[in-house]
Amino acid sequence: MAEYSRMAKGSFTASATTAVVQLPFKPDFVELLNYTNIAAGSGTNKTTRAWWDASLVVSSNNPTMIELYGAGGSVLFDVVAGSAAAPGISAFSAGQLLQFGPSKQIVASTKGATTSFQVTSHGYAAGDVVIFEGLYQSATTGMPQMAGIPFTVATVTDANNFVVNWNSNNSSYTNLSASPTGSTVKKVLYPYLYFPGTSVISAITTGATTTIDTTSAHNFVVGQEVAFRIPSQWGTVELNTLPNLTIPGSPIYGYVVSVTDFNTFVVSINSTSYTAFTTAIAVSAVNGLSFPQVVAVGDVNTGGVAISSGSALYPPPQYTPIGTAGVNTINGPAIKGAFVNNTAQGFVIGNGAATTNTSAAIMAANDVIEWRAYLHDYSSP
Repeated sequence: MAEYSRMAKGSFTASATTAVVQLPFKPDFVELLNYTNIAAGSGTNKTTRAWWDASLVVSSNNPTMIELYGAGGSVLFDVVAGSAAAPGISAFSAGQLLQFGPSKQIVASTKGATTSFQVTSHGYAAGDVVIFEGLYQSATTGMPQMAGIPFTVATVTDANNFVVNWNSNNSSYTNLSASPTGSTVKKVLYPYLYFPGTSVISAITTGATTTIDTTSAHNFVVGQEVAFRIPSQWGTVELNTLPNLTIPGSPIYGYVVSVTDFNTFVVSINSTSYTAFTTAIAVSAVNGLSFPQVVAVGDVNTGGVAISSGSALYPPPQYTPIGTAGVNTINGPAIKGAFVNNTAQGFVIGNGAATTNTSAAIMAANDVIEWRAYLHDYSSP
């Protein structure tokens, strides 16, 4: 029976020991071939093949089965348990509400032009989106100004430290130390369910045009119309959509004239005489504080995505997190720059180790992975 079955295949070069593959369905069977390890022909505890079946419910909760090289080039079989802490392969379906990973204790922080956090065995990768909570060192000190904002992890220093782009290099911020109570961080599992969405501003460079930096991916495109909501504490209130002193009641919008990277873009607003932006917000002002925001305007901005020679027949809209030229959504063609519903489905490759051969992982950075995924219309009970 195959009338309603779905199949997909592809390949990628791993950037880390984990990966997310988006599909237009939630698979019930996934198979991976680690071409790098297969081509090497040997290598102790090197996985060559991994497969996962949603219907295989045993004591280890949907384990991933793997084939690997043992000592002397022998071929072995093992499993990666389907645990939350160190998973193998698993399917996912992200709805319209944000989902989060576990809250992790912040041990310490280091302020500066960017801000570094120490979290034991954080498990984050550059490009992950995280949200901080608390961040009080005492009742009147710390970094609570950053709590509640979605941040892209800009750099992973090591297994216990990572950096986000936020200027805390002023007297309003105090470094955290000794694991202060209530200071935690959690990962946003699927952060771009609806985009462009609303972005929090981290910096503004004024001039003949205005450069905007955001704390996470803005997903804007050239030609996009945008509006600003900046409370007075942050400065640069002249960018605000309302009031318009020239034409009362008419919103002030800007147009994106260039996109520098995932969190920086330029708008066609001459801000030469505008108030400077600042992140120097006193801890005493945190209660009731609203964040500086930029948001896309309307639902038609720059016209449709072109279909041309060599392009996809039904080009999907893309979002652009850190370090990518664009990631396809599971949608069909859409207005470029429009608000896109990015409900996500697919499978995740985790960083779990094999049960017996504990040094064996499914993949490592730079491994070339071939994959196949299936959704069967019939499964025997």
